[in-house]
Amino acid sequence: MASQIPDSPDRPRRVTAQMVAQAAGVSRSAVSRAFTEGAYLDQAKRDRIHQVAAELGYRPNALAAGLQGGRSHLVAIFVGNMRSPYDTAFVSQLVKELNQLNKWPILIDGGGDRSGAGIEEVLRYPLDALIVRGGSMSEDLVARCTKFGIPMICSGRPVTAPGVDNVCCRNALGTLQATELLLAKGRRRFGFISGPGSFYSSAQRREGMLRALQAAGLSLVAEAQGDYSVDAGHETARDLLATQNLDALICANDAMAIGALSAAREMGIAVPDQMSLVGFDDIAMAKWPMFRLTTLRNPIDLSVTRTIALLERRLANPEAPAKIELVDPHLVLRDTH
Repeated sequence: MASQIPDSPDRPRRVTAQMVAQAAGVSRSAVSRAFTEGAYLDQAKRDRIHQVAAELGYRPNALAAGLQGGRSHLVAIFVGNMRSPYDTAFVSQLVKELNQLNKWPILIDGGGDRSGAGIEEVLRYPLDALIVRGGSMSEDLVARCTKFGIPMICSGRPVTAPGVDNVCCRNALGTLQATELLLAKGRRRFGFISGPGSFYSSAQRREGMLRALQAAGLSLVAEAQGDYSVDAGHETARDLLATQNLDALICANDAMAIGALSAAREMGIAVPDQMSLVGFDDIAMAKWPMFRLTTLRNPIDLSVTRTIALLERRLANPEAPAKIELVDPHLVLRDTH
């Protein structure tokens, strides 16, 4: 017969270890040992406690275990710019991989007005680690995250700090290669649509393009700033193309490149016959038949795999020296270059 706990107005909503102990006729410490791997307890007593716990719906409190110095299995993810399809896809893959390791993510919007307050609040929990999507966050906010003394992996922006590991795309290498590709095609009048000025990824992608132009004896003809969204790419490209005769346009991410492609078509500018257009990231939309965007693949699977490997390494050895993993982008040639 199932163990029963009398209903009463004062009964807590969550079944506690003390309630299990009373129902099983054992001590509170016996319940704790029954759910602690490696702790000594008579097997018959352990089985009885597990049976009563299942009947009552009891589960050990992971947060309490974390506060007592154990692993909570909670990992906070400062998700960066969730308006960016790339960041959304990256975080989705990261959450999947963490779940497979029995880690449970807490997501914090890194682009909202309360992002700073959000990280302060979540640090009240006993986190195992913090993962920061730093490529689309301000440098100041990323720097704040390094001061909390929690194992931290920064993805997208290299951070030099004790105990902080990094995974970063060679952004400048990608746009340098894309620019050289367009120069070889005879393009000479280049424009660039950047992301927010605080985004490390955008600044690095601009730098790679400028390096290739300088080597060819050319200067950037025109540039404008967007916010990594399709709408911003569309609006910004319309303004640029209305005043500048460009034969090449590089965008700091695919979402803005897709918006720019739509704007060019609306304005009667043939891509790629009159103007080459290149994005960055290789999001799912980039290969859709209506876009077929030439872009630079910023490989999510590889970046997530290396992020997880660094996390496991850091948890196994909190004193390990900081490590950086660099990921190479790859040109994906479709129909817009």
